[in-house]
Parts: sequence; structure tokens; C-alpha cells
Amino acid sequence: MRLTVGSDSSAVHRITGFSNWLLDIGKGNLGGPDDGEAIVDIPEDILINDLCDHIGSLIKFVYPSILENFNIAGMPNHNLILKVGVPVMLLRNIDQKNGLCNGTRLQVVSLGKRVIEAVIISGSNIGNRTFIPRMSLTPTENKIPFKFQRRQFPLAVCFAMTINKSQGHSLSKVGLFLKDPVFTHDQLYVALSRVHK
Repeated sequence: MRLTVGSDSSAVHRITGFSNWLLDIGKGNLGGPDDGEAIVDIPEDILINDLCDHIGSLIKFVYPSILENFNIAGMPNHNLILKVGVPVMLLRNIDQKNGLCNGTRLQVVSLGKRVIEAVIISGSNIGNRTFIPRMSLTPTENKIPFKFQRRQFPLAVCFAMTINKSQGHSLSKVGLFLKDPVFTHDQLYVALSRVHK
């Protein structure tokens, strides 16, 4: 229903067929008996069939001009490089009442040394401006024999997200990299229903 609003009749017919297929996945009707393991056939027209460079083809599909617009090769995890306009994802719960939860997507408006101004682009508070401060973060890794903390912004550049983080988002393009089988029919349904066909 969410995807058919404002669409023409030919698009509604295509979207309806796709949504019926999604509902069958969500209900567990595809892939044989629900005995804990099933194989679901994905329609050929939504698969990337490049056997040589499947990850490269997936990136080109989702981000068709990424090499022309961004330099992401030198962006290690410990080094956050941001520009005004980049989409980011919040990595900590800061203010749940105002929509600043783990997984909230934001767009950077201005950058400061101790605070970043951003506008919320997902959830129920879309369009609200907010400030994200640097925070003292401590890893929860138990393998390290000592505790340390680092003061940093609780943000990550949002070029990709997990299936669980994608719930509630509507996107114009989605590329799924399923290196391992999904855990449940519902998880596959959430991943596929982020976008219309």
C-alpha cells in the first residue's frame, strides 16, 4: 500500500504483483514446508547475474556514479571523513523521544569540532534539525584485558546498512548481498520490502 500511493496504473499492477510475492515470503508460503529450512526462488529480473564481479555489479547498481562523486577508498573505520550533505547513521541512542535512536539516518548540514548539525531523514521526525555531539565511547569487547574510551562522533557514513537497521525505511534502490542465507522468511521480507520493484 505504501508503494502504490501516487503511482500510475501500470506501475500499480507491477507493484501489486511484487507485493503479493513479498507477502508470500513474509507468511512463509514460499520455499516448501516450514520445517526450519527453505529455499526461496528470487525472480530473475531482480537478480544480478554477474558471476565474475558480483559485489562490484551490486555496488554499480545501487550507487551508479559513486566513483565520480566520492572517494571512499581511504576511509578506514577509525577515521570518520564527512562532508556537508553526506548521509550518516546514528550508532547510539541519544534522545529516543525526538527520534535520535541507534540506526536513525541523518544528513549532515554543518560540521564543527565538537558538534555536527544534521537533519533527520528517516523515522517519524523527518526534517527536524538536531546537533550530534562528540561522545566518550567505550568498546564492549571482552577480549581486551583493559578498558579504554575514545571521544568521537557516534556516526557512520550510511552507504550500506544491515537488514535489521533497514526496517521502516523506504528507498529508491536496494541491493542485497546475501553472503549467508537469511535467518527467517520475515528477515528476507523486511529486506525486499524496502523498495518497490
